[in-house]
Amino acid sequence: MEKILPRCFVMPKSSFFLFGPRGTGKSTWACYNISDSININLLEPAVYRSYLAHPERLRDVVMAKRKKKIVFIDEIQKVPDLLDQIHSIIEEQKRIKFVVTGSNTRKLKKVGINLLAGRLRLKSLHPFIACEIGEKFDFQRALRIGLIPLIWQSNDPEATLNSYITLYLEEEVESEGFVRNIANFARFLEAVSFSHASILNVTNIARECEVERKTVEGYLSILDNLFFSFNLPCFIRRAKRKTIKRPKFYLFDTGVFRALRPTGLLDQPTEIEGCALEGLVAQHLRAWNDYSGSKHKIYYWRTRSGLEVDFIIYSANNFIAIEVKNSSKIRPRDLQGLKAFKDDYPECQQLLLYRGKERIMRNGILCMPCIEFIKSLVPGKKIIN
Repeated sequence: MEKILPRCFVMPKSSFFLFGPRGTGKSTWACYNISDSININLLEPAVYRSYLAHPERLRDVVMAKRKKKIVFIDEIQKVPDLLDQIHSIIEEQKRIKFVVTGSNTRKLKKVGINLLAGRLRLKSLHPFIACEIGEKFDFQRALRIGLIPLIWQSNDPEATLNSYITLYLEEEVESEGFVRNIANFARFLEAVSFSHASILNVTNIARECEVERKTVEGYLSILDNLFFSFNLPCFIRRAKRKTIKRPKFYLFDTGVFRALRPTGLLDQPTEIEGCALEGLVAQHLRAWNDYSGSKHKIYYWRTRSGLEVDFIIYSANNFIAIEVKNSSKIRPRDLQGLKAFKDDYPECQQLLLYRGKERIMRNGILCMPCIEFIKSLVPGKKIIN
């Protein structure tokens, strides 16, 4: 069995939710980082049935083991009514710390997860990032199968990845009754994969799937609730040009994108590779920011005339424009978006990531190998050193 890799996620001192897609290692992290706790695994059928029938049993268990200061509840979405019990216990027993994991917020939102927002901090666990894997990080492998721990550490990652997609369709979507027609949802997943690393056009997706726009909006909400996708808003602060308003869409892991994206004779391999590369950078930036304390906002920038920058990192102390190119050479047109953004925002730093091997300056813009950038992203440290 492969050893457990250390994660960059740092446990807060107070109670918290730990959310993230299945397979990202939430339960494994808890097993290795939480000791002497009351453990409640709602994926175990007997435990699930017991708390589903009597959620108030949680109080009895906590009071009976009051010497234990940590209560760990795995997959809270299975029994959302436990949130009321957690809230009540926290109000009465200040010394008790709750660590609660979940991979689906759909039901939790309905019963009032916001009620606990001030009591339990909201944290996320992401797929691996390169610094967690260390010397064994394989850039090409990451582009091919992604970085979900369950899949990365599998002996047969391609088969595990395909099973992973099926797991979400059957267990998280179909069995929970989130959609009436699972075949329509499966077609939607295939269609939305073409929007990975692109500006989201709901109308086009609905037309492709032959369903109503509202249905696609509902499907996108499901992906969001399952942490299966995320959006980046367009940067519009102090805008000097007309910008796009729609968000940019990403599936949460490059491997999931590759598994869902159908390929055919008309597909250009470079197009798919480019989306995979940009997605890999996006998921690293997102994890880096969350593990650093969410100090930055991440945007993209695109004007109506077509000028674009893939990522804008913005905070009180940082303002960085990042462009990703799936090319080993840097062409003048690759720098156009960064130059235009710099004209509008002269205070920003500029960075171009490409598939070459040298770190060079081109027209005042730092150009860095993408693999070097990804390996250098360490939570708590600056992007550009």
